[in-house]
Amino acid sequence: MAIFNLKINGENHQVDVDPESPTLWVLRDHVKLVGTKYGCGIGQCGACTIHIDGQAMRSCSLPISAVADKSITTIEGLSKKGDHPLQKAWIEHDVPQCGYCQAGQIMNAASLLNNNPNPSDADIDAAMNGNICRCGTYVRIKAAIKTAANS
Repeated sequence: MAIFNLKINGENHQVDVDPESPTLWVLRDHVKLVGTKYGCGIGQCGACTIHIDGQAMRSCSLPISAVADKSITTIEGLSKKGDHPLQKAWIEHDVPQCGYCQAGQIMNAASLLNNNPNPSDADIDAAMNGNICRCGTYVRIKAAIKTAANS
């Protein structure tokens, strides 16, 4: 066990965990931020996507020791009021069905728009590749990203 001082969503948190603990479980079980979801456990589905220093990363396969000195943003920290342009576009385009993957989808899309505020269809396809939606709402996801980019 080790003590880590983490900066999550702009707030400081101290946790005493195994350095190899996946960041996902530290966020959910120790910090009680449960918006980030577990999907596959091997970093392939994208449900657990968070931002580390502004870049989209899969938290299920990322040991907490690798991010202890970095800024962590979860879906809860994307917008205090749920009014981030992507969150509003998600509602406008009625993107979620089951909703399970949506936090990871939005976090990945936010990273895309932070790095490329006016992405092409090909840019969106490339950036969102690997974020799996079992309900198949990919067309609406792309439309929402375009709407958010234009807001």
